[in-house]
Amino acid sequence: MARVLLIEDDAALSRGLTATLTAEGYSVDPAFDGASGLMMAADEPYAVITLDVGLPDMSGFDVLKILRARHCKAPVLMLTARDAIEDRVRGLDLGADDYLLKPFEPKELAARLRALLRRPQVDPSPVIRVGRLEFDRSHHTAAIDGRDLELRRREWVLLERLIARVGQVVSKDRLAAEVFGYDEAVAPNAIEVYIARLRKKLEPHGPTIRTLRGLGYLMEED
Repeated sequence: MARVLLIEDDAALSRGLTATLTAEGYSVDPAFDGASGLMMAADEPYAVITLDVGLPDMSGFDVLKILRARHCKAPVLMLTARDAIEDRVRGLDLGADDYLLKPFEPKELAARLRALLRRPQVDPSPVIRVGRLEFDRSHHTAAIDGRDLELRRREWVLLERLIARVGQVVSKDRLAAEVFGYDEAVAPNAIEVYIARLRKKLEPHGPTIRTLRGLGYLMEED
């Protein structure tokens, strides 16, 4: 599930886009001004960022400039009501990857994001193998020795995040940030519950998920 940062100050538009993108399978975190967007981009790993040019506290161009200065490599899609070619050129020169003029259909935005995520910076190989586990990101499937695992959406996302860091310790806070939306209420033991469910489904021949107290979780390749 690709994680999207949506920086848009129009609350109604933001709600509509969030609903559309969520239905398309994205995990969406909304920000309503430039400062909040920059803070969230610094704290979370986003697959793609949508950025409105006309924000209340600073220009979207300034936000983009700061993102690139901080070496943020996520593709950025600019949203703007400005039709001037100079504005589009300026955004592209600052590091934008695409432009979408308002008004637009939410489905078009979703299609543009899919196009950005198909670019080479995304891992071109959708199938990952960890021991006897085969994980297919393109088809949202996982299997051990050909036996399909029945995973709920958040279990699948959690497994994906652990697989992406096999052999590395991942903190509980980081997993919670990647599995749940930015504004979702998360129970203190939520990650522990999902880890327990995953372990049960991976047994007995799947990779092991170790708990390192005070540090986080580690997926080992058996």
